[in-house]
Amino acid sequence: MKQVITIGLDLAKHVFQVHGADAEGSPVFNRKLRRSEVLRFFEKLPACLVGMEACGSAHYWAREIAALGHEVRLIPPAYVKPFVKRGKTDAADAEAISEAVTRKTMRFVPIKTAEQQAAAMVLKTRALLVRQRTQSVNALRAHLAELGIIATAGLAKVEALVAIIRDETDARLPAAARFALMAIADEIEASADQIERLERAIVAEAKHDEGHASVDHDPWRRRHYGGDHQSACAGSRRVQVGSPLCRLAGIDAAASFKRRQRAVGTNIEDGKSRTPLSPRCRGNGRLAACPKRRSGAAVAEGASRQTPLQGCRRRAGQ
Repeated sequence: MKQVITIGLDLAKHVFQVHGADAEGSPVFNRKLRRSEVLRFFEKLPACLVGMEACGSAHYWAREIAALGHEVRLIPPAYVKPFVKRGKTDAADAEAISEAVTRKTMRFVPIKTAEQQAAAMVLKTRALLVRQRTQSVNALRAHLAELGIIATAGLAKVEALVAIIRDETDARLPAAARFALMAIADEIEASADQIERLERAIVAEAKHDEGHASVDHDPWRRRHYGGDHQSACAGSRRVQVGSPLCRLAGIDAAASFKRRQRAVGTNIEDGKSRTPLSPRCRGNGRLAACPKRRSGAAVAEGASRQTPLQGCRRRAGQ
């Protein structure tokens, strides 16, 4: 049998697909492996290049297979798709991975350590708890509003609603409603306690490098995230810019401002809108003629210069 140089591994939960190729790229084998057989299979192979699609479990398998002496590279799934010849099967995906991993211009994903993944899980867990707490608060407000009990906006005002629920002398709540809403109130308080514990742990780690002005030069962040902004930013969008928790999550004031500016699609410096035009408003290519937009000069003067597009006009007789 020809010597295997490149292997494409299509990951799964239970059944994995392996495609081996020689130095010329010719297929050598294409077989299925059970989860328990993967490491034993790579132990018997000589050192080779192993390619995998970057996914949730890819970093674990990359570490395990690399410990056996193989060179492992993770490829973004979008870069593998053009190499799939026909159909969407595990065998075709494994063959496409083995071909994509040999491309000299291919871009790869850095393999994360277990510590880097664990640090990202802290932020992701906090984000999950914040979403669940928000959902519970909205449900509590909606149920109480049906009974005419309203509180002003803000998370701090929810304590007043919880106090009403726990006050058994309040005649505004029927017994059944109090029984049901007590469970939601308990869930809100439990989520708040868990979020507070996570934030204390995160801020404690961030304070180790309090003197660093920029997160890009933060040794804690480099040590735990390896410069991965996407994993570091998970769950940190609601954090105040400039706080230790915010710096830990990989956000600084300048980056946050630029991101919000791009989201709005407006260039604040020159006052010109960069929002893409819809096909109806694009018309014959004239930008200043969209009926639902103002030009930069019109906004500066406080006046609207809305001119109908020639392409949007209804012509009589058509």
